[in-house]
Amino acid sequence: MIYTAIDTFYLTDEQLQDTPSRKDGIDEATETTLRIYGCDLIQESGILLKVPQQVMATGQVLFHRFYCKKSFVRFNVKRVAASCVWLASKLEENPRRARHVLNVFHRMECRRENLPIEHLDAFSKKYSELKMDLIRSERHLLKEMGFICHVEHPHKFISNYLATLETPPELRQEAWNLANDSLRTTLCVRFKSAVVACGVVYAAARRFHVPLPEDPPWWKAFDAEKTGIDEEGPSSGPPMPEDANTSKVSPAAVIPDFAVIKAAIGKLKDSTKSDDNVPVEGEVKEEAISKSKGEHRTDTSGEQSRDRERDKERERHKGRERERGRDSERERERDDAERDREKVKDRSHRSKDRGKDSGHAEKAKHHSSRDRDYHGSSYSSREKDRHRHHSYG
Repeated sequence: MIYTAIDTFYLTDEQLQDTPSRKDGIDEATETTLRIYGCDLIQESGILLKVPQQVMATGQVLFHRFYCKKSFVRFNVKRVAASCVWLASKLEENPRRARHVLNVFHRMECRRENLPIEHLDAFSKKYSELKMDLIRSERHLLKEMGFICHVEHPHKFISNYLATLETPPELRQEAWNLANDSLRTTLCVRFKSAVVACGVVYAAARRFHVPLPEDPPWWKAFDAEKTGIDEEGPSSGPPMPEDANTSKVSPAAVIPDFAVIKAAIGKLKDSTKSDDNVPVEGEVKEEAISKSKGEHRTDTSGEQSRDRERDKERERHKGRERERGRDSERERERDDAERDREKVKDRSHRSKDRGKDSGHAEKAKHHSSRDRDYHGSSYSSREKDRHRHHSYG
Protein backbone atom coordinates (compact mmCIF):
# COMPACT_ATOMS: atom_id res chain seq x y z
CA MET A 1 0.00 0.00 0.00
CA ILE A 2 1.21 3.52 -0.80
CA TYR A 3 1.29 5.52 2.42
CA THR A 4 0.83 9.29 2.58
CA ALA A 5 1.34 11.80 5.33
CA ILE A 6 -2.30 12.93 5.12
CA ASP A 7 -4.52 11.34 7.78
CA THR A 8 -7.02 14.04 8.72
CA PHE A 9 -10.40 12.37 8.26
CA TYR A 10 -11.72 12.74 11.80
CA LEU A 11 -15.06 14.15 12.91
CA THR A 12 -16.42 15.50 16.15
CA ASP A 13 -19.51 14.23 17.95
CA GLU A 14 -21.49 17.25 16.74
CA GLN A 15 -20.60 16.48 13.14
CA LEU A 16 -21.60 12.85 13.57
CA GLN A 17 -24.96 13.96 14.95
CA ASP A 18 -25.53 16.08 11.83
CA THR A 19 -24.69 13.60 9.07
CA PRO A 20 -26.38 13.75 5.63
CA SER A 21 -28.47 10.70 6.57
CA ARG A 22 -29.94 12.59 9.55
CA LYS A 23 -30.79 15.51 7.27
CA ASP A 24 -32.70 13.10 5.02
CA GLY A 25 -34.82 11.89 7.93
CA ILE A 26 -33.00 8.75 9.11
CA ASP A 27 -32.86 8.41 12.88
CA GLU A 28 -29.75 7.44 14.85
CA ALA A 29 -30.80 3.84 15.51
CA THR A 30 -31.50 3.13 11.83
CA GLU A 31 -28.22 4.70 10.74
CA THR A 32 -26.27 2.64 13.29
CA THR A 33 -28.03 -0.52 12.16
CA LEU A 34 -27.24 0.17 8.51
CA ARG A 35 -23.60 0.90 9.34
CA ILE A 36 -23.26 -2.42 11.16
CA TYR A 37 -25.07 -4.21 8.33
CA GLY A 38 -22.68 -2.78 5.71
CA CYS A 39 -19.62 -3.69 7.78
CA ASP A 40 -21.01 -7.20 8.26
CA LEU A 41 -21.35 -7.56 4.47
CA ILE A 42 -17.75 -6.41 3.99
CA GLN A 43 -16.44 -8.83 6.62
CA GLU A 44 -18.35 -11.82 5.24
CA SER A 45 -17.46 -11.07 1.63
CA GLY A 46 -13.80 -10.71 2.57
CA ILE A 47 -13.84 -14.17 4.12
CA LEU A 48 -15.43 -15.66 1.00
CA LEU A 49 -12.95 -13.85 -1.25
CA LYS A 50 -10.07 -15.12 0.95
CA VAL A 51 -8.46 -11.74 1.47
CA PRO A 52 -6.44 -10.77 4.58
CA GLN A 53 -8.09 -9.10 7.56
CA GLN A 54 -6.33 -5.86 6.66
CA VAL A 55 -8.39 -5.64 3.44
CA MET A 56 -11.65 -6.09 5.34
CA ALA A 57 -10.63 -3.49 7.94
CA THR A 58 -9.73 -0.97 5.23
CA GLY A 59 -13.04 -1.57 3.48
CA GLN A 60 -15.01 -0.94 6.68
CA VAL A 61 -13.13 2.31 7.39
CA LEU A 62 -13.80 3.50 3.84
CA PHE A 63 -17.47 2.57 4.29
CA HIS A 64 -17.79 4.71 7.46
CA ARG A 65 -15.96 7.63 5.89
CA PHE A 66 -18.17 7.59 2.81
CA TYR A 67 -21.42 7.65 4.79
CA CYS A 68 -20.11 10.51 6.90
CA LYS A 69 -20.26 12.59 3.71
CA LYS A 70 -23.14 10.93 1.88
CA SER A 71 -26.57 9.75 2.91
CA PHE A 72 -27.88 6.21 3.13
CA VAL A 73 -30.87 7.53 1.22
CA ARG A 74 -28.84 8.44 -1.84
CA PHE A 75 -26.60 5.38 -2.12
CA ASN A 76 -27.46 1.71 -1.76
CA VAL A 77 -25.74 -0.01 1.18
CA LYS A 78 -24.97 -3.25 -0.67
CA ARG A 79 -23.46 -1.55 -3.70
CA VAL A 80 -21.29 0.75 -1.59
CA ALA A 81 -20.12 -2.21 0.52
CA ALA A 82 -19.13 -4.14 -2.61
CA SER A 83 -17.25 -1.11 -3.95
CA CYS A 84 -15.44 -0.70 -0.60
CA VAL A 85 -14.26 -4.32 -0.73
CA TRP A 86 -13.13 -3.96 -4.34
CA LEU A 87 -11.26 -0.69 -3.67
CA ALA A 88 -9.72 -1.93 -0.42
CA SER A 89 -8.38 -5.06 -2.13
CA LYS A 90 -6.53 -2.85 -4.59
CA LEU A 91 -5.28 -0.45 -1.91
CA GLU A 92 -3.85 -3.31 0.18
CA GLU A 93 -2.26 -4.98 -2.87
CA ASN A 94 -4.52 -8.05 -2.77
CA PRO A 95 -6.71 -7.26 -5.79
CA ARG A 96 -9.75 -9.30 -6.71
CA ARG A 97 -11.61 -9.25 -10.00
CA ALA A 98 -14.90 -7.41 -10.28
CA ARG A 99 -16.53 -10.65 -11.43
CA HIS A 100 -15.52 -12.44 -8.22
CA VAL A 101 -16.77 -9.58 -6.02
CA LEU A 102 -20.13 -9.48 -7.80
CA ASN A 103 -20.54 -13.28 -7.61
CA VAL A 104 -19.83 -13.26 -3.86
CA PHE A 105 -22.31 -10.45 -3.12
CA HIS A 106 -24.94 -12.05 -5.36
CA ARG A 107 -24.61 -15.35 -3.48
CA MET A 108 -24.71 -13.58 -0.10
CA GLU A 109 -27.88 -11.74 -1.08
CA CYS A 110 -29.56 -14.96 -2.20
CA ARG A 111 -28.64 -16.73 1.05
CA ARG A 112 -29.65 -13.85 3.33
CA GLU A 113 -33.03 -13.37 1.66
CA ASN A 114 -33.74 -17.13 1.32
CA LEU A 115 -33.78 -16.99 -2.47
CA PRO A 116 -32.74 -19.84 -4.79
CA ILE A 117 -29.04 -19.50 -5.54
CA GLU A 118 -28.68 -18.89 -9.27
CA HIS A 119 -25.52 -18.56 -11.30
CA LEU A 120 -24.72 -14.97 -12.29
CA ASP A 121 -23.97 -15.17 -16.00
CA ALA A 122 -21.05 -12.94 -16.95
CA PHE A 123 -22.63 -12.25 -20.36
CA SER A 124 -26.08 -11.32 -19.08
CA LYS A 125 -27.57 -7.85 -18.93
CA LYS A 126 -27.91 -8.06 -15.14
CA TYR A 127 -24.19 -8.70 -14.74
CA SER A 128 -23.26 -5.75 -16.97
CA GLU A 129 -25.56 -3.47 -14.97
CA LEU A 130 -24.09 -4.66 -11.65
CA LYS A 131 -20.57 -4.14 -12.95
CA MET A 132 -21.36 -0.60 -14.10
CA ASP A 133 -22.89 0.15 -10.67
CA LEU A 134 -19.74 -1.20 -8.99
CA ILE A 135 -17.47 1.01 -11.08
CA ARG A 136 -19.73 4.02 -10.55
CA SER A 137 -19.78 3.52 -6.78
CA GLU A 138 -15.99 3.23 -6.70
CA ARG A 139 -15.74 6.56 -8.53
CA HIS A 140 -18.02 8.15 -5.94
CA LEU A 141 -15.85 6.74 -3.16
CA LEU A 142 -12.64 8.12 -4.65
CA LYS A 143 -14.26 11.47 -5.38
CA GLU A 144 -15.54 11.91 -1.82
CA MET A 145 -12.17 10.87 -0.35
CA GLY A 146 -10.34 13.24 -2.64
CA PHE A 147 -8.33 10.20 -3.79
CA ILE A 148 -6.71 10.14 -0.31
CA CYS A 149 -7.46 6.62 0.88
CA HIS A 150 -4.72 6.14 3.46
CA VAL A 151 -6.00 4.07 6.39
CA GLU A 152 -4.08 3.32 9.58
CA HIS A 153 -5.42 0.48 11.70
CA PRO A 154 -5.08 0.01 15.48
CA HIS A 155 -4.04 -3.61 15.07
CA LYS A 156 -0.39 -2.83 14.47
CA PHE A 157 -0.21 -0.86 17.74
CA ILE A 158 -1.88 -3.50 19.91
CA SER A 159 0.96 -6.04 19.85
CA ASN A 160 3.57 -3.41 20.70
CA TYR A 161 1.48 -1.96 23.53
CA LEU A 162 0.79 -5.36 25.09
CA ALA A 163 4.45 -6.37 24.81
CA THR A 164 5.50 -3.13 26.50
CA LEU A 165 2.99 -3.56 29.32
CA GLU A 166 4.00 -7.25 29.74
CA THR A 167 0.42 -8.51 29.82
CA PRO A 168 -0.65 -12.20 29.72
CA PRO A 169 -0.82 -13.89 26.28
CA GLU A 170 -4.60 -14.44 26.40
CA LEU A 171 -5.08 -10.68 26.47
CA ARG A 172 -3.71 -10.37 22.95
CA GLN A 173 -6.52 -12.31 21.24
CA GLU A 174 -9.20 -10.50 23.21
CA ALA A 175 -7.76 -7.12 22.26
CA TRP A 176 -7.56 -8.22 18.65
CA ASN A 177 -11.22 -9.26 18.66
CA LEU A 178 -12.25 -5.97 20.20
CA ALA A 179 -10.30 -4.09 17.53
CA ASN A 180 -12.17 -6.01 14.82
CA ASP A 181 -15.50 -5.28 16.51
CA SER A 182 -14.63 -1.58 16.83
CA LEU A 183 -14.60 -1.33 13.03
CA ARG A 184 -18.40 -1.69 13.07
CA THR A 185 -18.69 1.54 15.04
CA THR A 186 -17.68 5.11 14.22
CA LEU A 187 -14.52 5.02 16.38
CA CYS A 188 -12.36 4.93 13.23
CA VAL A 189 -13.66 8.36 12.17
CA ARG A 190 -13.60 9.89 15.68
CA PHE A 191 -10.16 8.90 17.04
CA LYS A 192 -6.74 8.12 15.69
CA SER A 193 -5.69 4.49 15.51
CA ALA A 194 -3.21 4.84 18.41
CA VAL A 195 -5.97 6.10 20.71
CA VAL A 196 -8.31 3.31 19.57
CA ALA A 197 -5.57 0.77 20.34
CA CYS A 198 -5.20 2.16 23.87
CA GLY A 199 -8.95 1.94 24.44
CA VAL A 200 -9.01 -1.65 23.15
CA VAL A 201 -6.12 -2.65 25.44
CA TYR A 202 -7.84 -1.01 28.42
CA ALA A 203 -11.18 -2.77 27.74
CA ALA A 204 -9.47 -6.16 27.30
CA ALA A 205 -7.50 -5.71 30.53
CA ARG A 206 -10.67 -4.94 32.49
CA ARG A 207 -12.44 -8.01 31.10
CA PHE A 208 -9.57 -10.28 32.14
CA HIS A 209 -9.01 -8.46 35.46
CA VAL A 210 -5.47 -7.50 34.53
CA PRO A 211 -4.29 -4.35 36.35
CA LEU A 212 -2.44 -1.73 34.32
CA PRO A 213 0.11 0.70 35.75
CA GLU A 214 -1.38 4.04 36.79
CA ASP A 215 1.58 5.69 38.52
CA PRO A 216 2.79 6.94 36.12
CA PRO A 217 -0.27 6.48 33.86
CA TRP A 218 0.35 3.85 31.18
CA TRP A 219 -1.43 5.80 28.45
CA LYS A 220 1.10 8.64 28.72
CA ALA A 221 3.78 6.33 27.33
CA PHE A 222 1.73 5.90 24.16
CA ASP A 223 0.85 9.60 23.62
CA ALA A 224 -2.85 8.99 24.28
CA GLU A 225 -5.37 11.12 26.16
CA LYS A 226 -7.46 9.83 29.05
CA THR A 227 -10.57 11.53 27.74
CA GLY A 228 -10.39 9.60 24.45
CA ILE A 229 -9.92 6.30 26.27
CA ASP A 230 -12.88 7.05 28.54
CA GLU A 231 -15.08 7.80 25.54
CA GLU A 232 -14.13 4.54 23.89
CA GLY A 233 -14.53 2.17 26.87
CA PRO A 234 -15.46 2.05 30.54
CA SER A 235 -14.29 4.67 32.98
CA SER A 236 -11.07 4.32 34.96
CA GLY A 237 -10.94 2.43 38.24
CA PRO A 238 -10.36 -1.09 39.52
CA PRO A 239 -11.56 -4.10 37.51
CA MET A 240 -15.25 -4.77 37.95
CA PRO A 241 -16.78 -8.18 38.71
CA GLU A 242 -18.17 -10.46 36.06
CA ASP A 243 -21.81 -9.75 36.84
CA ALA A 244 -21.43 -5.98 36.52
CA ASN A 245 -22.66 -3.91 33.60
CA THR A 246 -19.15 -3.63 32.16
CA SER A 247 -18.59 -7.38 32.09
CA LYS A 248 -17.77 -9.26 28.93
CA VAL A 249 -20.21 -8.53 26.12
CA SER A 250 -21.15 -11.25 23.69
CA PRO A 251 -20.79 -10.65 19.93
CA ALA A 252 -24.56 -10.96 19.55
CA ALA A 253 -24.95 -7.80 21.60
CA VAL A 254 -22.60 -5.93 19.29
CA ILE A 255 -24.02 -7.24 16.01
CA PRO A 256 -27.78 -6.78 15.63
CA ASP A 257 -30.00 -9.57 14.43
CA PHE A 258 -30.61 -9.82 10.68
CA ALA A 259 -34.32 -9.41 11.30
CA VAL A 260 -33.64 -5.96 12.78
CA ILE A 261 -31.51 -5.04 9.76
CA LYS A 262 -34.15 -6.30 7.38
CA ALA A 263 -36.84 -4.35 9.23
CA ALA A 264 -34.75 -1.17 9.00
CA ILE A 265 -34.19 -1.63 5.27
CA GLY A 266 -37.86 -2.43 4.77
CA LYS A 267 -38.78 0.71 6.67
CA LEU A 268 -36.58 2.75 4.35
CA LYS A 269 -38.05 1.09 1.27
CA ASP A 270 -41.62 1.71 2.45
CA SER A 271 -40.91 5.34 3.21
CA THR A 272 -39.37 6.11 -0.18
CA LYS A 273 -41.38 3.64 -2.35
CA SER A 274 -38.47 3.59 -4.73
CA ASP A 275 -38.02 1.11 -7.54
CA ASP A 276 -34.94 -1.02 -8.24
CA ASN A 277 -33.48 1.46 -10.72
CA VAL A 278 -33.16 4.20 -8.09
CA PRO A 279 -30.00 3.67 -5.99
CA VAL A 280 -31.51 5.01 -2.77
CA GLU A 281 -33.09 3.53 0.34
CA GLY A 282 -34.56 5.69 3.09
CA GLU A 283 -36.90 8.49 3.95
CA VAL A 284 -36.48 11.51 1.70
CA LYS A 285 -38.50 14.58 0.88
CA GLU A 286 -40.89 14.45 -2.05
CA GLU A 287 -38.86 16.95 -4.02
CA ALA A 288 -35.66 14.95 -3.56
CA ILE A 289 -37.44 11.76 -4.58
CA SER A 290 -38.87 13.26 -7.77
CA LYS A 291 -35.54 14.86 -8.60
CA SER A 292 -33.59 11.63 -8.11
CA LYS A 293 -36.17 9.62 -10.08
CA GLY A 294 -36.07 12.15 -12.93
CA GLU A 295 -32.29 12.05 -13.00
CA HIS A 296 -32.25 8.26 -13.10
CA ARG A 297 -34.93 8.16 -15.79
CA THR A 298 -32.89 10.53 -17.93
CA ASP A 299 -29.79 8.44 -17.23
CA THR A 300 -31.55 5.20 -18.19
CA SER A 301 -33.09 6.76 -21.31
CA GLY A 302 -29.73 8.19 -22.29
CA GLU A 303 -28.06 4.81 -21.77
CA GLN A 304 -30.78 3.08 -23.81
CA SER A 305 -30.35 5.57 -26.68
CA ARG A 306 -26.58 5.06 -26.53
CA ASP A 307 -27.08 1.30 -26.64
CA ARG A 308 -29.34 1.65 -29.66
CA GLU A 309 -26.79 3.83 -31.43
CA ARG A 310 -24.08 1.29 -30.66
CA ASP A 311 -26.24 -1.55 -32.03
CA LYS A 312 -26.95 0.43 -35.21
CA GLU A 313 -23.28 1.22 -35.63
CA ARG A 314 -22.43 -2.47 -35.20
CA GLU A 315 -25.01 -3.44 -37.82
CA ARG A 316 -23.59 -0.85 -40.23
CA HIS A 317 -20.10 -2.12 -39.60
CA LYS A 318 -21.21 -5.70 -40.19
CA GLY A 319 -22.95 -4.63 -43.45
CA ARG A 320 -19.79 -2.90 -44.61
CA GLU A 321 -17.76 -5.99 -43.79
CA ARG A 322 -20.19 -8.16 -45.75
CA GLU A 323 -20.01 -5.81 -48.78
CA ARG A 324 -16.23 -5.82 -48.57
CA GLY A 325 -16.27 -9.60 -48.45
CA ARG A 326 -18.50 -9.80 -51.51
CA ASP A 327 -16.37 -7.31 -53.43
CA SER A 328 -13.23 -9.22 -52.54
CA GLU A 329 -14.84 -12.49 -53.72
CA ARG A 330 -15.80 -10.87 -57.03
CA GLU A 331 -12.31 -9.51 -57.49
CA ARG A 332 -10.86 -12.93 -56.76
CA GLU A 333 -13.15 -14.49 -59.38
CA ARG A 334 -12.13 -11.86 -61.93
CA ASP A 335 -8.47 -12.40 -61.18
CA ASP A 336 -8.89 -16.15 -61.53
CA ALA A 337 -10.66 -15.73 -64.88
CA GLU A 338 -7.91 -13.38 -66.10
CA ARG A 339 -5.28 -15.87 -65.03
CA ASP A 340 -7.08 -18.68 -66.89
CA ARG A 341 -7.27 -16.57 -70.05
CA GLU A 342 -3.58 -15.70 -69.80
CA LYS A 343 -2.70 -19.36 -69.35
CA VAL A 344 -4.73 -20.34 -72.46
CA LYS A 345 -3.06 -17.61 -74.52
CA ASP A 346 0.39 -18.66 -73.33
CA ARG A 347 -0.33 -22.28 -74.25
CA SER A 348 -1.51 -21.32 -77.76
CA HIS A 349 1.56 -19.13 -78.36
CA ARG A 350 3.84 -21.89 -77.15
CA SER A 351 2.22 -24.45 -79.48
CA LYS A 352 2.62 -22.06 -82.47
CA ASP A 353 6.25 -21.43 -81.61
CA ARG A 354 6.87 -25.15 -81.34
CA GLY A 355 5.32 -25.69 -84.82
CA LYS A 356 7.52 -23.03 -86.35
CA ASP A 357 10.61 -24.42 -84.69
CA SER A 358 9.84 -27.93 -85.96
CA GLY A 359 9.41 -26.62 -89.58
CA HIS A 360 12.73 -24.79 -89.47
CA ALA A 361 14.39 -27.92 -88.09
CA GLU A 362 13.05 -30.05 -91.00
CA LYS A 363 14.30 -27.53 -93.56
CA ALA A 364 17.68 -27.43 -91.92
CA LYS A 365 17.87 -31.21 -91.97
CA HIS A 366 16.93 -31.28 -95.68
CA HIS A 367 19.59 -28.71 -96.58
CA SER A 368 22.24 -30.51 -94.58
CA SER A 369 21.50 -33.86 -96.34
CA ARG A 370 21.74 -32.21 -99.78
CA ASP A 371 25.01 -30.60 -98.84
CA ARG A 372 26.33 -33.94 -97.66
CA ASP A 373 25.32 -35.56 -100.96
CA TYR A 374 26.96 -32.76 -102.93
CA HIS A 375 30.16 -32.92 -100.93
CA GLY A 376 30.20 -36.72 -101.15
CA SER A 377 29.73 -36.69 -104.88
CA SER A 378 32.46 -34.09 -105.38
CA TYR A 379 34.79 -36.04 -103.13
CA SER A 380 34.18 -39.26 -105.09
CA SER A 381 34.82 -37.47 -108.46
CA ARG A 382 38.13 -36.08 -107.17
CA GLU A 383 39.16 -39.51 -106.02
CA LYS A 384 38.38 -40.97 -109.43
CA ASP A 385 40.45 -38.29 -111.19
CA ARG A 386 43.33 -38.95 -108.84
CA HIS A 387 43.22 -42.69 -109.55
CA ARG A 388 43.14 -42.02 -113.28
CA HIS A 389 46.15 -39.78 -113.04
CA HIS A 390 48.14 -42.41 -111.14
CA SER A 391 47.15 -45.10 -113.58
CA TYR A 392 48.31 -43.06 -116.57
CA GLY A 393 51.60 -42.27 -114.92
